[in-house]
Amino acid sequence: MAKFDYRIVEKRNAWAAEITRQVTSRRTVVSKRQLGFESEAEAVEWAEKELVEFAKTQAVRNDRKAEQRSEKEEMIARKREKAAAQKAEYEAARDAEEDEYDFDEE
Repeated sequence: MAKFDYRIVEKRNAWAAEITRQVTSRRTVVSKRQLGFESEAEAVEWAEKELVEFAKTQAVRNDRKAEQRSEKEEMIARKREKAAAQKAEYEAARDAEEDEYDFDEE
């Protein structure tokens, strides 16, 4: 079974199509459901068409999320570099100040 699949079930004298996602090897979750099909063939047709669209939508969403994640990681890296530079500058200034006091004592 792929990550996304569909299943057709009969409910209350009508057919329903469900787009499912496999969460773990034992657990699946319904991501999308359409009720009220007159025949099983209609439900299968809708499910196959919708599964393709759903996969495309998920791929676009995944790309967008990956881009946001990489931007966030870059921003965090820049902040860390800036913090490291500020810390180095502070420590250099502190060391220079300590050196001044050492000369005064002699």
